[in-house]
Amino acid sequence: MPEIAPVPLAGLTTLRVGGTPARMIEARTRDELVTALREVWATGEAWLVVGGGSNLLAGDESFDGTVILVRTSGIERLPSPREGHTRVRVEAGHDWDALVAYAVDEGLSGIVAMSGIPGTVGASPVQNIGAYGQEIVETLVEVDLIDEATGEVSTVPADELALGFRTSVLKNHYGSVAARSAVVLSVTLELREVGHGEYTLSGAQLRQALGVAEGEGVTLRRVRDTVLQTRARKGMVLDDPDPDTHSAGSFFQNAIVSASFARTLPPECPRWPLPQHDAPEPADLVIPLAAYDGFVPAPVSVQPDVKVSAAWLIEHAGLGKGFRLPRSRAGLSTKHALALTNRGGATAEEIAELARYIQQRVQAEFGLILQPEPVVFGVEI
Repeated sequence: MPEIAPVPLAGLTTLRVGGTPARMIEARTRDELVTALREVWATGEAWLVVGGGSNLLAGDESFDGTVILVRTSGIERLPSPREGHTRVRVEAGHDWDALVAYAVDEGLSGIVAMSGIPGTVGASPVQNIGAYGQEIVETLVEVDLIDEATGEVSTVPADELALGFRTSVLKNHYGSVAARSAVVLSVTLELREVGHGEYTLSGAQLRQALGVAEGEGVTLRRVRDTVLQTRARKGMVLDDPDPDTHSAGSFFQNAIVSASFARTLPPECPRWPLPQHDAPEPADLVIPLAAYDGFVPAPVSVQPDVKVSAAWLIEHAGLGKGFRLPRSRAGLSTKHALALTNRGGATAEEIAELARYIQQRVQAEFGLILQPEPVVFGVEI
C-alpha cells in the first residue's frame, strides 16, 4: 500500500488550514485506491478522502486517522448511443479544469461553463457542481463507486444519486452524514459534439453572464475564456500570490427558498427559479361517476423553489468585501463576498468564527440560515 509520511492538511487545502493525520496514503491507480479504502475501512479507524483540497475546511488539531489522497488520472473516450454525442470516462483524481480544457479542445460541450472550478473530477457528482446555470446532473451518465459498507465496486446510474442543488446521496452535509457512504472511482459524462465553430447556448444564466443574446452563436473557446476571466476577477481561480484565492470558493450555498419566502426578500435580491429537471407531470384528475356532485376542484398551482444569491444577502447584511473580525487573519475576499479567505496564517477556528458570524448576521437581517458548501472536518461552525 503506497503509504507516505503524513503532512499537515494545511499544505494540501486551498484554505491552507488543517492538522496532520496519523497516517497518509497516496493512491495513484484505481487498484491502489480500492485496496487502501478496503484496508482502512477494515480497521474501523477515522478516515478522510482528499482530492484537490479545494472544498475542505479541516481543523487544526492532529488526528488519529488516515487521509487517503486520490491521485488517479486518465480520460477514456467512449461511444454514445445518442447521435451527435460522445461519452468520456474520467478517473476520480483527474483535475476538473483539465477535463474541461480537454472537452473544449475536442469540441465537446456540456461542462464549459464550469471552467476554472478547482478540485478533482471525483468530487463533481458528490455535490453536483455547477456554475452559470450549468450542472453536472445535465451530463452525468454514471459513476463507479466503492461502498464502505461492503467494500464492493459497482457502476451506479446518475438517476440513483439523488442529484439536486449542490447535493447528492454521497454528500456529507454539515451536521449530517451521507445517505450512502461511498467513494467515487470514476465518472462518465455524455457531451455534445459541437466542434470548434459557433453553436447556440441554451442557458439564460450563461448567456447573461457572457452578454450573449438569445440565438447568438458562440464558440467553446470564447465561453471558456470569458468564464475564466470572470472567475479570475472574483478571485475564484487559484493564484498563489493572491490571498483572495486562498479560499474554498463559494463558502456558502446560494439559498434555496420557496417562491413565497422569496417574495419577502427585497426585490433587488438576485434570484433564479430552480430548473424542474425531475418535476413529475401533473396527474389526470379522475372522479368516480357515483361520487361526482357537479364540483371539480381547481388545479393546485405549484411554484418552483427559488435560488437566491448568498453573496447579495451577505453584503446587504452589512458585511462587505474584505470584511474581517477584529484581530482575525480570516476575512471575506476583497473581490467576492461569498469567499472566506485565509489572509495569511489564519487558523481553521478563525475561518469558522467568521462563518458563524456571517450566518448570524444574515439570519438576523433576512430570516434564513446560510448553509456551508465545503466539507467541514474537525471544526465546528
